[in-house]
Amino acid sequence: MLPFLLFAFVASITPGPTNILVMSNSARFGWRAAVPLILGACSGAAVLVLVVGTGVGRSLLEVPGAQRLMAWVGVLWLSWLAWKIFTSPTDSAIEQRSLHLGFIGGAALQVVNPKTWMMALAVVSVFSQRSPMLQLALAFFLVALPCMGCWALMGAGSARWLTSPQRLQGLNRVLALLLLVAAWVGFMA
Repeated sequence: MLPFLLFAFVASITPGPTNILVMSNSARFGWRAAVPLILGACSGAAVLVLVVGTGVGRSLLEVPGAQRLMAWVGVLWLSWLAWKIFTSPTDSAIEQRSLHLGFIGGAALQVVNPKTWMMALAVVSVFSQRSPMLQLALAFFLVALPCMGCWALMGAGSARWLTSPQRLQGLNRVLALLLLVAAWVGFMA
């Protein structure tokens, strides 16, 4: 189980679309507001591990064109999210109504996130012979929670620095560009 836990840690802590969105949301709306996004993303990833592990995900990937279609949907959705972050207003009253992902958004992100699919396929192909899929999915969920929590804390911590609209806009634009790069690099890989 230790090799799997290390794999889950690396997969969860490294930069990717979900972690960038967690950081962006916590910087803009606070740490507590990012908790539903974190719970949704961790739940979505764990469910995806289960789905792939039970064979449903593999069957879906065998449908001609399904994998490519999912990749296009994912990269286009992540590009749209990057655009929304890039152009988000810096006025706090308007900011509260702008892009705020919650539990459902975090879970749905995992379905279209290429990094999560690659992780789930790796879990099934490398670790499923040694441990039951439910145990692996639960372990992944428990490892991912504090990892994404670290990203949320970084975002919330940066809020202290974001005392002017110009700084907030700068952070939004940097995070949006990072999200765009993460999405398209994952898509092209």
